[in-house]
Amino acid sequence: MSNLTLRIGGRDYSVACAEGEESHVTGLGQVIDEKLLQLGASTGQNETRNLLFAALLLADEVHELKHRSPCAAAAAPSGPSPDALEAIAARLENIATHLEG
Repeated sequence: MSNLTLRIGGRDYSVACAEGEESHVTGLGQVIDEKLLQLGASTGQNETRNLLFAALLLADEVHELKHRSPCAAAAAPSGPSPDALEAIAARLENIATHLEG
């Protein structure tokens, strides 16, 4: 296991990940941080709510990818595997649980 620090919404979060997955998890953290920036989320102001909205938007994107028509899916580049998406969702839930105390 490796430990790393993700900076999301102006705050540092310490997370553990499998050895060799550091850059992948860091990239996932950057995606969440970018989503928060798109929302215009204020740093330090109601972090849980901001992360919830970011997670909902990301979950909506995942949902759309999963439910695309076969024609649209064939034309679009392939996305992450369902297992990877479930791992992302689990990590987001862990962050939300941590924030809620």
